[in-house]
Amino acid sequence: MNMSVQKSLRLHIALLGRVNAGKSSFLNLVSGQNVSITSAVAGTTTDVVEKAQELIPLGPVVWLDTAGFGDTSVLGQERMQRTLKALDKADIAVLVCEGANIGAEENEIIAEAAKRNLPLIKIFNKADIYPIPSDADGIAVNATDLSSRDEVLNRFKAELIAKAPEDIINTPTLIGDIVRDGGSVLLVIPLDDQAPKGRLLPLQVQVMRDCLDHGCSVTAVRDTEYQAALHRLSPAPDLVIIDSSVVGTIIPQTPSSIPLTTFSILFARLKGDLAKLVEGASALSTLQNGDKILVAESCTHHAAKNDIGRVKIPNLIRQKTGVEPVFTHIAGCDFPDNLAEYKLVIQCGGCMSNRRTILSRINRCEHSGVAITNYGVCLSALQGYLPRVIAPFGL
Repeated sequence: MNMSVQKSLRLHIALLGRVNAGKSSFLNLVSGQNVSITSAVAGTTTDVVEKAQELIPLGPVVWLDTAGFGDTSVLGQERMQRTLKALDKADIAVLVCEGANIGAEENEIIAEAAKRNLPLIKIFNKADIYPIPSDADGIAVNATDLSSRDEVLNRFKAELIAKAPEDIINTPTLIGDIVRDGGSVLLVIPLDDQAPKGRLLPLQVQVMRDCLDHGCSVTAVRDTEYQAALHRLSPAPDLVIIDSSVVGTIIPQTPSSIPLTTFSILFARLKGDLAKLVEGASALSTLQNGDKILVAESCTHHAAKNDIGRVKIPNLIRQKTGVEPVFTHIAGCDFPDNLAEYKLVIQCGGCMSNRRTILSRINRCEHSGVAITNYGVCLSALQGYLPRVIAPFGL
């Protein structure tokens, strides 16, 4: 089993239920490990617990074991907020009930999942105590009966396969649908002060792997060696993929006959809705002084002096639009509940986020009437190269 698969590539399963319904016991049963503390005391799980697992044939997954609904303790409201944030990055929801009882808490969970278009699987726990009707819409289990693990796991995996989103079961490709089998791809990777020492960024590695998966040859060069590499390649590459930070220098050096895009554009398509992010970039042309812009990063990192989200993009917006917006920066899993105050949200490439997280953010912005774009789309739009970098996708 490969447990080192990047978390953003795993199916995210949110485990939900009222306090003391047996969520943690169910997780321990299906994972075969004592991942979560279990107790008869209600509210033992106080924060979201993440557990990585390999579920053949689905592959790698991440469990999100959440605090229970109906928590009346002092910290109950805060725990619920964290549970709802976990739902925003889940691909599928699992509702653990005491028997087949569907009460106010269960209906609230069902409503929250429906609001996010999340598939939902019901687990009727404590079947040794509560009678479960034979026609009940769920899986009857006794989560404390370890001898039943194989049977429960097989039934649960069948439900996951039936209900998991299609783009999780059949993961979208990065380049496989735009580059011919056996073609060639040229990657341009600047090694500036934001490049991690001794390694490549996750999105760069994923693009390389996707090229290899589709039988494509890959050449990787720094931006300073690009022109020489382009002249050496014969025939010309089927696709050039560049870092968003160098669109202004690389695109003018690239013949219009060679398809070209950016790593960030590829991930905008893989992780979210590229058409929506392109549409959101139009808000850049209507910015006025004082408009609020939210810059959202999916990971936490030490910001370099020329950080793309904190320095380069804000400076370029000021330079190209001639206005002075107000920028707010967030990092990690946090995303504001109230988006109405913002004119525009600029999301990072999302290489450390799963697809559901980015789609959730796009959906929340759309419902709030707020434009959303991402780093790569924004940088290309500001420099006048957006039509060029989205052309390979027929946009």
